[in-house]
Amino acid sequence: MTRTDRRRSASAPRGLNTALWVAQWTLALVFVGGGLWKLATPVARVAEVFPWVGETPPALFLVTSVLDVLGGLGVLLPALTRVLPRLTVLAAVGCAGLQVSAIAFHLLRGETDVAFNVVVLALAVLVAWGRLTRAPLEPRA
Repeated sequence: MTRTDRRRSASAPRGLNTALWVAQWTLALVFVGGGLWKLATPVARVAEVFPWVGETPPALFLVTSVLDVLGGLGVLLPALTRVLPRLTVLAAVGCAGLQVSAIAFHLLRGETDVAFNVVVLALAVLVAWGRLTRAPLEPRA
């Protein structure tokens, strides 16, 4: 991290930093919790909640479930441990990409209830922007 980044982090508004941590924990809970639930629950049961699961290739369901878990861990753990905290930004961008893909997928299927995806997308964009520009975290020395 450069000297300029350290000054920016130190001068970041406390409220913004708090909001970013709340957003990161929320994203982690949503992505890790949802991903683990989808991986641990029989596909037929998941399809009762999400009909698309039974109508798409099983590989798509598996890949998105694993990416959910990885994205949720990535948006929180590097920041908490301060080991390569810039990975938090990359994970947030990945989570945003998942949500853009999910929104497009659902809209193409004629499903218009994407409000949850839009909220999660907004949180991911907030974390990516905030941790990259306004409140970056210093790596542990």
